[in-house]
Amino acid sequence: MTVRTHEPPSEQTENLAGRLSTLDRFLPVWIIAAMAVGLGLGRAVPGLDDALSKVEIGGISLPIGLGLLVMMYPVLAKVRYDRLDAVTGDRRLMVSSLVLNWLIGPAVMFALAWIFLPDLPEYRTGLIIVGLARCIAMVIIWNDLARGDREAAAVLIALNSFFQVVAFGALGWFCLKALPGWLGLPTDDVHFSTAKIVVNVLVFLGIPLLAGYLTRRTGEKARGRDWYETRFLPRIGPAALYGLLFTIVILFALQGDTITSRPADVARIAVPLLVYFTLMWGGSFALGRAVRLPYPRTATLAFTAAGNNFELAIAVAIGTFGVTSGQALAGVVGPLIEVPILVALVYVSLWLRRHFTPEPARTR
Repeated sequence: MTVRTHEPPSEQTENLAGRLSTLDRFLPVWIIAAMAVGLGLGRAVPGLDDALSKVEIGGISLPIGLGLLVMMYPVLAKVRYDRLDAVTGDRRLMVSSLVLNWLIGPAVMFALAWIFLPDLPEYRTGLIIVGLARCIAMVIIWNDLARGDREAAAVLIALNSFFQVVAFGALGWFCLKALPGWLGLPTDDVHFSTAKIVVNVLVFLGIPLLAGYLTRRTGEKARGRDWYETRFLPRIGPAALYGLLFTIVILFALQGDTITSRPADVARIAVPLLVYFTLMWGGSFALGRAVRLPYPRTATLAFTAAGNNFELAIAVAIGTFGVTSGQALAGVVGPLIEVPILVALVYVSLWLRRHFTPEPARTR
């Protein structure tokens, strides 16, 4: 099995399953359980969704925001910020990520939405909005579980955040109005709130990124890198997965009634999403292999290209079309499909790692 570049030699020879904690090893079970609990709560407790959604940040429920912050902070505290220059200098990675996220990803979702939902314009529009919202939050968990490059993930997430602010509105106009008009298809007149997108980026990336950076800097300065990485990080690490499970429970509790009351519509929306996540991940992984990226950066490229910012997509759909709209339902179905699919792809990625040439371990 190919080694991870920053794992110590003693860890490289161990079986993967033996290295995982109980929480990690049975993560798919916990995620399915969290989804079921959330859906059950949304159906069993009248008014729970209204209560949870009353407190919002930039159109996103505060409980979801807190869960995402708890989820992202430990992983961003693990990033070695003194190595970011090596990532930004990798043109293969940077160019590939930009092309996949801001050209191919939206184009693939546009095509799939029209192919699978030509008669359902609300759901089609919702899917296109999902395709425009590139991932800046949950992808960091999938990348870490797949032994991706943490430093590369931090850089690509920051890059996606910048382009989300400057390009989301323009791409929305192009994909929902200009391009369909050129092709002789029905168009949507949609206006996106740049302020909402900025708040989304600042909250879900800015806060945990700053906290992670300051934690590493102060921790290493006070106690040294060895103490920080062998004593401190293992203590806070499990919080990331607890935050993930909490976020999933709250997300599906908020939308449980909507999802369970319209199963046929959910199935129609799910099919293009399944195809999208599979195509984007597989194509991105193949591209990373073709341009000779090492495994950790290939995995990072694949997960950052396949994942989507469902928090932003849901917020934009609800803010633009309303909470009961078909566009909002399409946004809600996004994580219902994305979460289990990308968890499964974590295991596929780890299996494919054996086909990469081993790299020498880095010294601390």
